[in-house]
Amino acid sequence: MTSTLWLTLPYVAFTSFVLGHLWRYRNDQFGWTTRSSQIYESRLLRLGSPLFHLGMLGVIAGHVLGILIPESWTAAIGLSEHMYHLVAVSAGSVAGAAVLAGVGILLYRRVTIPAVRKATSRNDKLMYTLLAAALLTGLLNTWGSNLVWGTYNYRETVSPWFRSLFTLHPEPDLMVGTPWTFQAHGLIVLTLIGLWPYTRLVHMFSAPLGYLTRPYIVYRRKQSNAPDTRRYARAWDAPVTPERWR
Repeated sequence: MTSTLWLTLPYVAFTSFVLGHLWRYRNDQFGWTTRSSQIYESRLLRLGSPLFHLGMLGVIAGHVLGILIPESWTAAIGLSEHMYHLVAVSAGSVAGAAVLAGVGILLYRRVTIPAVRKATSRNDKLMYTLLAAALLTGLLNTWGSNLVWGTYNYRETVSPWFRSLFTLHPEPDLMVGTPWTFQAHGLIVLTLIGLWPYTRLVHMFSAPLGYLTRPYIVYRRKQSNAPDTRRYARAWDAPVTPERWR
């Protein structure tokens, strides 16, 4: 693959990622949600969702360590290349397997539960396909390039290329000679990043901080003529009369 591809595609994906989120926040705040299908089925969701989300935290942490932190930094704190790869393979395998199992359960749920299947849009199908492909190629890099056909030090090529994208001197030539599994993983991830704002994945950037400061929601039960015999009756349980609002 030519260096032009590794120069232009990342910036197209990043631009779509940023502008897409801004556009959707301004025009589709009511659609900024996971569109939860828990009401249709919860047993498989309770198993697959934690596996996926907790595993993703490990995957993201591994990418931060391996892609964003230079090799010289880990060497400066005494972490040898052999020890780094040992940690990366073991921790990455656990995290990747958890995410893959979670996605597998969630996909099985969407296919086998009729109500959930009907609630799955074409957009969701594309998102799940790219996500599964990114996970499979990522695990192929972790296992194949480190265990099956020898060790490949991606921190000398892929990592500097990715970091260079955020400087004024990008180095796309570093990706030209990398193994095809790393190239496939990079292309799939960049495509997923570009489509991210237009899928349900936008909920990753939602935090229910408003719950910390919003007023309580008062629920009143249906009034009855029977006297309240509770020892500690709540003030909001009292009958609402015009006098109370004067």
